[in-house]
Formats: sequence, structure tokens, C-alpha cells
Amino acid sequence: MNIPVLLQHPPRRFLKGLLRTPFRCYHFIFHSSMGLGSGSPGLSGPPGAGKSTFIEYFGKMLTERGHKLSVLAVDPSSCTSGGSLLGDKTRMTELSRDMNAYIRPSPTRGTLGGVTRTTNEAILLCEGGGYDIILIETVGVGQSEFAVADMVDMFVLLLPPAGGDELQGIKRGIIEMADLVAITKSDGDLVVPARRIQAEYVSALKLLRRRSEVWRPQVVRISSRSGEGITEMWDKMREFQDLMLASGELTAKRQKQQKIWMWNLIQESVLEHFRTHPTVRGQIPLLERKVLSGALSPGLAADLLLKAFKAETKEL
Repeated sequence: MNIPVLLQHPPRRFLKGLLRTPFRCYHFIFHSSMGLGSGSPGLSGPPGAGKSTFIEYFGKMLTERGHKLSVLAVDPSSCTSGGSLLGDKTRMTELSRDMNAYIRPSPTRGTLGGVTRTTNEAILLCEGGGYDIILIETVGVGQSEFAVADMVDMFVLLLPPAGGDELQGIKRGIIEMADLVAITKSDGDLVVPARRIQAEYVSALKLLRRRSEVWRPQVVRISSRSGEGITEMWDKMREFQDLMLASGELTAKRQKQQKIWMWNLIQESVLEHFRTHPTVRGQIPLLERKVLSGALSPGLAADLLLKAFKAETKEL
């Protein structure tokens, strides 16, 4: 089966089937990851920032302009039950019916902050499927932002205009990663606080070290209710893409991301092999109980497991 050919103009049902297929799709369509025709912005923000409402308005605007949009919405899951809210798609009612948009809610299954291991593969499939804008929405609980920054071309941070101590409430590292900050809900009584928060972030970003030679992070105000500022935001995103592409920074960034992805896959595979090895698996319950009771330190328990693993695999 020539998957790259099939993916040139796939129906959404076919694409959904591929995303559920339990093989590593990047072996087949890896070439698309190095193409620079598609843009993949990452979108994050705290609960209540209006991410889904923004994506609904923003996505409709893009499809009306002739773009094909894919939204990979990473949804929160319970680490205990494995359940997922999967509410993003139901909140984007109009966009989910748009034939030029594809929305895929992805349960996190307890992974780091909501970024599933299949997100990179889904990006490649969507690129191969002809979607020229691939938007990755993260949970926005802290660590997921750091993971998604290694997957996307541009990192966009959405923040509500109210809440108090806004700058202190957002980790410095997350602000440093942002290429664009959008203050949401800038309408009605919230226009004044939105302007104040915008000014605070403009000042804060000037103090941070620039990560690009050609782009300085920007702060805009938007309203998904009235549409104010969203066209300006899209213009900023296109300007970022054009500057990064022309300077060669986008190519270098994607190459670096490929290397990070490779090592992440190796790390996951090695850890899974280690945990499921018969010798290690048999000792884990006992050593965990000793660590919990204080009879054994975590470091010593780890050393014992590693020694047992090495003893069994030294001849390989």
C-alpha cells in the first residue's frame, strides 16, 4: 500500500482510521515532516482562557479563507481511571461539521501534562493529508507546554484578562517559550483589564532573553465573541512563519525537533522494555513496598533493579 499517495487527498474517515492504526506511521510518511508547506502552531493556556471558543472562531475564519485545518486537541485524562473528558470536539460544534476541518480529541492517558506519544505521528499524517494548518491544543496544566514546544513551529499562549497576580501565576519558563501571547476575552467590561495585562506582558517579555534572531515575542488582545484582534493575530502568526522560514531558523528548528523526537521514542521504548523484563517485573512489587516503608531508599532500589536488568542482558 502506497500510503503517501493515498494521503494526498484522503477523506476524513480514512484519516481517522490511519490515526487508529497500531503501526508507526512515520516510517511511511516521514518525508512530509521535513516539508515546510504546513504550519503547526501549538496553543496553550490555563483553564478558562477560552481556548476552545477561540479555536472555533479562528478555525472557521481560516477555512472560509480556503485553508484546511486540523485540530489535535489533547484532552485531560484521569491517571487513576484513564477516563477522558473529550469535551473539546463537542464545544466546537460548527467547526466539527466543517468539511475543511478535522478535529481529533486525544486522551492523555496520564502522560506528561497531556501530550500523547502519538501526537507527533498525528501531525505527520495530517501534513500528508493536505492540511496546511495543524493546531495542537494542550491541556495547559504546566508540563505539557514544554513537551508541545518540541513539536510545533510556533508556541501561542492564551491568557484571560482577570485573576490577579497574572505574571506570578504563570511559570517563567512557559512565558519564555511563547512566541505570541494573546489576551483573551477583550470585550465589554474586560477591555480595560485586558489592556493592563497586555502592557504587563509586553514589559515582561522585554526582560527575557530572545530565542530568535528575527522574531521578538508579541502580545495581542483578542475577543472570540466579537472577533476583534483575531485577524491581527493571524497576521502575526504568518509574519512569524515567513521570517523564520526566510532566515532558515524554521528548518533548523524542525531538524532539532526530529532529533528530540527520536530520543524521546528511544527513552520510552527502553523504559517499557525495562519495566516489562521478567526479572525486573518480578522484583518491582517487593522493592516498591520496601521504599514505601522506608526500609530501602529510592536510589538503592533503583540500583538493585538496574543491576538485575544488566545481569540478564549483559550477553546481548
